[in-house]
Amino acid sequence: MDETSPVSHEDSQSLWSAVKESIRGSHRNYTTGPIGRSILLLAIPMVLEMLMESVFAVVDIYWVSQLGGDVAKEAVATVGLTESMLTLVYALAIGLSIGAMAMVARRIGEQNPEGAARAAVQAIALALIVSIIIGLIGAPLAPKLLQLMGGSPWVVEHGAAFTRVMLAGNVTVVMLFMINAIFRGAGDAAIAMRTLWLANWINILLGPCLIFGLGPFPKLGLLGAAIATNIGRGTGALFALSKLIREGGRFNIERRHVRIEPSIIGRLIKLSATGTFQVFIGMASWIGLVRIISSFGSNAVAGYTIGIRVILFALLPSWGMANAAATMVGQALGAGDPDRAERAVWRAGFYNMIFLGIVGLIFVFLAPQIISLYDPEPEVARYGIDCLRIVSYGFLFYAYGMVLGQSFNGAGDAWTPTVINLFVFWLWEIPLAYVLSVWLNMGPEGVFVAITIAFSTLAVVSAIVFRRGRWKKRVV
Repeated sequence: MDETSPVSHEDSQSLWSAVKESIRGSHRNYTTGPIGRSILLLAIPMVLEMLMESVFAVVDIYWVSQLGGDVAKEAVATVGLTESMLTLVYALAIGLSIGAMAMVARRIGEQNPEGAARAAVQAIALALIVSIIIGLIGAPLAPKLLQLMGGSPWVVEHGAAFTRVMLAGNVTVVMLFMINAIFRGAGDAAIAMRTLWLANWINILLGPCLIFGLGPFPKLGLLGAAIATNIGRGTGALFALSKLIREGGRFNIERRHVRIEPSIIGRLIKLSATGTFQVFIGMASWIGLVRIISSFGSNAVAGYTIGIRVILFALLPSWGMANAAATMVGQALGAGDPDRAERAVWRAGFYNMIFLGIVGLIFVFLAPQIISLYDPEPEVARYGIDCLRIVSYGFLFYAYGMVLGQSFNGAGDAWTPTVINLFVFWLWEIPLAYVLSVWLNMGPEGVFVAITIAFSTLAVVSAIVFRRGRWKKRVV
């Protein structure tokens, strides 16, 4: 059996037994053994974790779209504009988690559980400080931020409460990302998966209760969606924290670890600052795109929001495969085996391409049926269908781009994908979107085409740089 095969004859286990092992939680050493099997054991819970994260991206939009009439259209636009602003928070959360995951993975690969525990505690402390600052600054500015984003008068007046709650509760997002990144770096992907499943089920069940006032719950409308989301995420974060401090994991956090260590925080800030800037460049570009879209009216914004939410539903599980590759890279480099790290990346990219290729075909042929699930107005649906189809054409390229970018981060080389993101998203995608949509009169479709071209460019440039191999020499 080839070592890159996802299933070997080791221990005479079948594919099904490997799937069960991955979901239950595998305690294998990922620095040795068949690469394909290691990717499988890491990727399955990570993909399921990201699948549930993607549910966050569509549940609120679905329930809010059921409010009916013009209110539904404006409410969907409010969620879209707020989520565009929250991409900055997501960028910070993911950036902070990049440093934590790389450092924990490297310590685990070095067989240094003490170092992993110290890194985890400092990462959590840093995340708490940053999220509190964001909440104190962002929540009071909610109406002005919506106005700045081009929201309609209805959105600014009635949507401010939703935006304020989402910004004030950003600590739930940051902590969820951070603690789950620590688990992923350690190879405990199953725990991160369970955390997201818990958080999402709470959101799925509580959302309609608070939005529509079902049973004993008050009818809060759009505000209810924000409250349900934060309760779900907060519960998930507390569950993850309880698992992190328990004994018997890949490393144990003890009372003596609970203190500020400036040297470790300094290294985390160095890694995370670059990682945050990297993700900020990529995710904040969505703000630039939605700002261009908003110039074409609320119908375009609502259609774009629905289309992008469906796309995120597909892309987030693919991040599970990318995260599996990043964990493999970090632990393999810690064990002094860079060749294994490189082989794991290309194998994970191939698996991801197969998955996204299938999803892309489904989106292209079934776009009208998928968008109709949100029951939008015909004009809103038209934009949503165009967005879904056009962006899907770039999925094959982006499958590799996602894996390669995360692999750089897993190696502790956050600077390389940062430079690539800066070029692709800000110096290429946004100007191209403006030229196509405004100068060439393509309207919102021009923005969708620019996204597809950017996806493809990202993959090609990342592959060229990855082959040079400088990431193998990074010290974390």
